[in-house]
Amino acid sequence: MLEMQKRLSKSFFALMTLPATAMGFALSIQIAALSAILRSKYDLNIEEIGLVWAAGPIAGILGQPIIGMISDKVWFWGGRRRPFILIGGVLTALSLVALPNIGLISSALGLTEIVGVALAVALLMDLSINVSFNPTRAIISDLTPEGELRTRGYTWMQTVSGTFGMLAYAIGATLGNETLIYLGAGLVLLFTLIPAILMEEPRELGSQEENDKSGGFDLRLIAIGTLPLWGIFAYDIYALAARALDIERTDYLAEWLCAAATAVLMAWVLFLKKPSAKAGKNDLTEFQKIMAAHSFSWLGVQTMFVFYYPYLEHVLPDGDSALWGSVTNFSFLILNGVAAVLPAFVLNPLSRKMPRVRLQAGCLAVMSVGYGMAYFAGTSPLALYLIMAVLGVGWAAIVSLPFAIMSQRINATRMGLFMGIFNLSVVLPQLLASMGVGLMLQRVEDKSLLFAIAAASLALSALLWLRVKPLPASDQNNAD
Repeated sequence: MLEMQKRLSKSFFALMTLPATAMGFALSIQIAALSAILRSKYDLNIEEIGLVWAAGPIAGILGQPIIGMISDKVWFWGGRRRPFILIGGVLTALSLVALPNIGLISSALGLTEIVGVALAVALLMDLSINVSFNPTRAIISDLTPEGELRTRGYTWMQTVSGTFGMLAYAIGATLGNETLIYLGAGLVLLFTLIPAILMEEPRELGSQEENDKSGGFDLRLIAIGTLPLWGIFAYDIYALAARALDIERTDYLAEWLCAAATAVLMAWVLFLKKPSAKAGKNDLTEFQKIMAAHSFSWLGVQTMFVFYYPYLEHVLPDGDSALWGSVTNFSFLILNGVAAVLPAFVLNPLSRKMPRVRLQAGCLAVMSVGYGMAYFAGTSPLALYLIMAVLGVGWAAIVSLPFAIMSQRINATRMGLFMGIFNLSVVLPQLLASMGVGLMLQRVEDKSLLFAIAAASLALSALLWLRVKPLPASDQNNAD
C-alpha cells in the first residue's frame, strides 16, 4: 500500500478521484461536442438530437445497477472496482475516437441513415462510460471512513473533475471539438489505468454482519428504491416505444398521466409514508426521498445540456456554427469553473457547520434563480456567461454532496448496487428530458422555454431536499 494511502493525504485524495475525473471528462466532451456535431455537421433536428442523447440514459439504466452489483461481489486483478475501471477506461477511449467519425463509419457500412449510426456510437460511448463510472465513485466510499473524510473525498472528486471539465471546454472553445476528443481519449486512458494500478482496495467492506446480510442482484430492492420514479420510468418506456414505432404524438395525454402518477408516488414517499424503523443507515424511506429530490435536479440540468446549442441558434440568429459552438464551450467552461472551486473550498467546510441536505437545498435554490435569470435575460453571450457563474453553485452541489449524503444511509457492502440504483435518479430524468422536453421544444417557437422548465425543476428539487431527514451532527461529521 502506498504511504499516501495509509495517511489519507491530500495527494491520495487527488489520486483517488482521477478515475471518476476521467469519466467526467469523457462526459464533458460529450456535452461540448455531441449536439454541436449532430447539428452543424449532420443537420439533425432537435427531436433527433434528443433521441441520440437518450442512448446514455438507456445505457445507465441497464449498466450501472448490474455493474455495481457485480463489482460488490467479485475480486480479480487485485480488486473489486479495479477491473471495471481498467476495462471501462480502455473502452471509453476507443468510443471517444469514434465520435467525430460518425460519417466515415456510416459510409464504411454502406448506410445512408446518419441518425442510426450516431445513436449506435453514442450508445457505445455511454455503455463504455457506464462500465466504470459506478466503480470510480464507489471506490471513494470504499477507501474512506464515513463522515467528514468521505465528504472530503467526494468534494475533492468534483474539484478535480470540475477542473478538468473546465479544461475540456477551454480546449473545445480554442482548438476545436475534434482536438478535444482526441486529447480526451488519451487523458481517459492515463487517468484510469495508472490510479487503478496504484490504489490498494480492502478485501472486505463493512462489518461481518453486513456482509452476511448482503445479497446479489436484488430486483425487489431496485423496485422499492426507485418507487418515486415509477411514473417517469413509465413515460420513458412509452416515449421510446412511440419513437421506435414512429407513432406521432399529437397530444400530451401520456405526459399528464405520468406526471400525475409521479406526483402521487412522490407525495406518498415524502409526506405520508412512515419512516423506517432504523434511522440513518439502511433507511430505505430516506433513500427514496433522496432519489425523488435528486431526480428533479437532473431533469433541469439535462434539459440545458441537451438543448443549449439549439437555444443559441434561436437567440443568436445572426451567428453561425462557430459562434454557437464557442458560446457553448465558454458557457460550460464557466459553469464547471465555479463547480470546481466550490466543493472542496466552500461546500466541504460548510458541511461541517450545517446539515448537508440543507446545504444541498440552498445551492439548488440559487441555481433555480439562475435559470429564471436565463429565461428573462439570457439573450447575449455576456449575459449567459454571467448566468452560468450563478448556475455553477447548484452544479457544484449536484455532482458532489448527494454521494456523501446517500452513502451514509446504506449498507457499505452493497455500495456498488446502491450507487447503480441511485444513478437511476439521474438517467430516468435524462431520458425524460431527451424524449419529453425535446418533443415540447420541437413544437414551440420560443426555445427559452427550456430555462423555464429548468428553473421549475430545480426549485422543486430544492423543496424536496428539505424533506430528507438530516443526520445527527455526530454521524454526519464523525471521521472515525
